Amino acid sequence: MPWIIMIGLTGLYLNHSKLVLSWLPASTYDEALFDDWPNPQAMDLEAARAVAVAVFPGDTFKVNKKTKYHKRPVHMFDGASGRVIVAAETGHYWVKTRFTRKTFDPEGRLLDTKIYWGSAFRAIHKRGWLTRGLGSWLADITAGAMVIFGLSGIFLFLVPRLRRRKNKREQVMVKRTNVPRPKRIRLKN
Repeated sequence: MPWIIMIGLTGLYLNHSKLVLSWLPASTYDEALFDDWPNPQAMDLEAARAVAVAVFPGDTFKVNKKTKYHKRPVHMFDGASGRVIVAAETGHYWVKTRFTRKTFDPEGRLLDTKIYWGSAFRAIHKRGWLTRGLGSWLADITAGAMVIFGLSGIFLFLVPRLRRRKNKREQVMVKRTNVPRPKRIRLKN
């Protein structure tokens, strides 16, 4: 049942993303405050790499060729755990994973967390779970259950109506032909 609700809610997001996102909390941090920061720490490539290694200690990083992020000059590093983006002029940095972006000041204090709701909802809708570890079998089971529920619902809706229609036709035929309708015999045990 929880997965059917999740598939329904994430399907609602896929059809009406603006409406659903308006109900969810959004990031409110103003990055223009970076420019007025009291102790900015300019970062060269090696200092920025040190920040990335401190964020994800076990990862090896590849330098991303993008040099701008949110209209700021940056050093960008891609690792297995996520992406670290360091503002070259102030030392602020962002840590991006599949579903979140966290903004930190040059001293490493968390300033803001943004959740990428769209990515999370698409993952849940596709896999029935956020991670790839379980594959898509939860979503597949849910999809199968929804098909069974739909078909059984159609059956339960149509059968009584078809039976009533058949009975009405028999009554009309009996009235037209004046032939008595055969009585049903019930056997007792």
